[in-house]
Amino acid sequence: MTNAHVVEGCRQMRVRNAAGQSVAAPVRALDRRRDLAILSVPAGFGPALTFRDSPAVKIGESVLTYGFPLSGLLSSGPSLTTGDISALAGLRDTPVNFTISVPVQPGNSGGPLLDAQGHVVGVVVSKLNAAETARITGGDIPQNVNFAVKGNEAAAFLVAQNLVVAHAPSLGAELKPAVIGEQVNASVVFIQCYR
Repeated sequence: MTNAHVVEGCRQMRVRNAAGQSVAAPVRALDRRRDLAILSVPAGFGPALTFRDSPAVKIGESVLTYGFPLSGLLSSGPSLTTGDISALAGLRDTPVNFTISVPVQPGNSGGPLLDAQGHVVGVVVSKLNAAETARITGGDIPQNVNFAVKGNEAAAFLVAQNLVVAHAPSLGAELKPAVIGEQVNASVVFIQCYR
């Protein structure tokens, strides 16, 4: 899964897993309202992540992203970044999104937003446009105002495409971010768009 805006305008999509295997990944389905897309990859290409089914996500809850921000400029490998759930709605109260304080860059789009047990609670989608916000507010530059599609919205999209989605409750002690990164590394792939 990734964002619809990641795949739009691409004549071919390729993905590379943690083992370095690269394959073509045709677009299987798009949902522009949620800004989500599903790519097809061979069976066993990477293990599916588990979505959180309970408890409900709360404001202030710790979350992290695992993805490939500014690939080619920064590290070519995955990056892990931490933050919190800032609000339970997105821009202009969009109910499909969370607002998050996790720093987001181009290349994070479509990556998982994970809770402190390593379960998917969202899909990173965008950041607030700093230049536009500064123009509207008379010069104020927003900091760490970013957005993720809620996990239940992403899971519903997968189910609508007849895909099996694993769910589990997030209970018990929080895991260290480094442990979560190790757990999800094989599941998060690098996506390339060829125009």
